[in-house]
Amino acid sequence: MELLRFFTAGNVDDGKSTLIGRLLYDSESISTDIIETLTRQSKTTGINSDIDLALLTDGLRAEREQGITIDVAYKYFTTEKRKFIIADTPGHIQYTRNMFTGASNANLAIILVDARNGITDQTKRHSIISSILGIPHVLVCVNKMDLVNYSETVYNEIQAAYTEFAAPLNLKQVSFIPTSALAGDNVVHTSEKLSWYDGPSLLGFLETIENAENQQKEEPRFQVQYVIRPQTDELHDYRGYAGSILSGHFRVGDSVQVLPSGLETRVSAIELNRKNVQEAFRGEAVVIHLAEDLDVSRGNTIVPVDQLPRTEKSLEATICWMDNTPFQPGQKLLLQQNSFRTKAVLKELSGKIDIHSYEQLESDGSLKLNDFAHVTIKTAEAVSTDPYSVNRKTGSFVLINENTNNTVAAGIFN
Repeated sequence: MELLRFFTAGNVDDGKSTLIGRLLYDSESISTDIIETLTRQSKTTGINSDIDLALLTDGLRAEREQGITIDVAYKYFTTEKRKFIIADTPGHIQYTRNMFTGASNANLAIILVDARNGITDQTKRHSIISSILGIPHVLVCVNKMDLVNYSETVYNEIQAAYTEFAAPLNLKQVSFIPTSALAGDNVVHTSEKLSWYDGPSLLGFLETIENAENQQKEEPRFQVQYVIRPQTDELHDYRGYAGSILSGHFRVGDSVQVLPSGLETRVSAIELNRKNVQEAFRGEAVVIHLAEDLDVSRGNTIVPVDQLPRTEKSLEATICWMDNTPFQPGQKLLLQQNSFRTKAVLKELSGKIDIHSYEQLESDGSLKLNDFAHVTIKTAEAVSTDPYSVNRKTGSFVLINENTNNTVAAGIFN
């Protein structure tokens, strides 16, 4: 069954968590025992209904006490047509880094707008981040329509304002849906109160939108996670390379190159669930065998000889600084791309992105929490990469402080 990954974003109190709760509740994707637990807990929140649906995703104690989302909460549900993974991302500006990481694997952004407030700075900020990440679809969900008497005029004004703002962002596809998450209007079921709206409900939209992930023709990429070399009497000559296929698919007999060494060979066998198969596809955890005994280690990338990625020590990227401690020039870092890790330094900060206006700014050489910047990274070993717009798995990475082991930045290769 097809999988769609999406995330929700918006201002604090725009109703993101309630919208997800309503989606799960009305689609009957919540077990009876969880409903009973939430009903008991809802009595302490002071809401004017039997169940506080926001509690489904606001899992941390601090979130429930403050009535906000802090961490990224993931929820999973399935309908007859599709499987879904939802990332409920924080609305506070100080948690922009959490939103960036929650959105990085999504194929759809749901940006909530409070019908009373219209387009705000946070709406713009989340839209700009969606543009930076190249999210294929953006759905603007005009929520709390019940508080503006389900006004078509208000909805049309917000749609026009967002369309004008988003024009320079190069968002690939933008759609609009009016909802009331608290009342349940147009979330799972269409509503007579929104009779002027002739589109699908939110769930109807999610079930029918084209999934860009399935349309994208990614080139085959496999990164070694573990070299299996038992050296037992029964398996004296066994040498296999375990990992998950990052993209595309591999077949027995494929001519491949091992990077960064550049050595060429062919795939002699593929094991999946301890059985030999002729081919394997993206996301499958396999063991690949090569025809020659080459020097292959953890983090090496196996690719077709005629579909090579870039393999370089100087990398152009866009990063989000995620550490509370500002960047220090000359700071020793580690670049981690899936299972590959190498020493790195930020050689040049060529510019910053104002995530409030999308303006490209000159760099002042500094990076602080939630800053977005264009950088040049120098690495000790060559890194095999694809542009993030082409391949998210080989096009993304994190930077780690070599001394503290803290993740200080997340980035995408340009």
